[in-house]
Amino acid sequence: MPKKYKFIAGVDEVGRGALCGPVVSACVCFKHRVKYQLRDSKEISPSKREELSDKIRGDAFYSFGLVREDSIDKLNIFWASQLSFLKSIERFLSLSGFNKEDVLFIIDGPYFKYGGYNAKCVVSADKTIRVVSAASILAKVLRDRILRSYDRLFPGWGFAKHKGYSTEGHRQRIKEKGVSPIHRMSFNLGL
Repeated sequence: MPKKYKFIAGVDEVGRGALCGPVVSACVCFKHRVKYQLRDSKEISPSKREELSDKIRGDAFYSFGLVREDSIDKLNIFWASQLSFLKSIERFLSLSGFNKEDVLFIIDGPYFKYGGYNAKCVVSADKTIRVVSAASILAKVLRDRILRSYDRLFPGWGFAKHKGYSTEGHRQRIKEKGVSPIHRMSFNLGL
């Protein structure tokens, strides 16, 4: 850990490429060293992600930043993802009580467009840096839960199955049913 920082927090988002639902970021800083293996959430089964999410929540300070589909349509997905990073960082600082000068935020990806934070952007950090892998897992589990709840609110689109991503089945449902209230109208929905 660099001497300058007391804490290192990982930040990652999920849902950027989905056709509907929010983009969700998580920010994670472990309270102590953990011994369990962590990887990018896409490389872990749903049941294992749920198990790891419970462990991470018990072993870390964490927060989330959500940007919903209507804001994604207004901002575009790049700026919505950036805003979700910012929201998770600001909420993390509020919940943890840490001074922002004491924290290095490692962001998964090439960009973090908001100043005033000690941020290091690392492409594919979710594959190589544990706190970013942990953030990836928490964000994925939360977003999947949100999409399962949307499946109950808006039945017929199969959100619980495809989680809003562009599968053949999802596109077929859009053709048959039209769009739901949670679809991103700025995306190519194939209509």
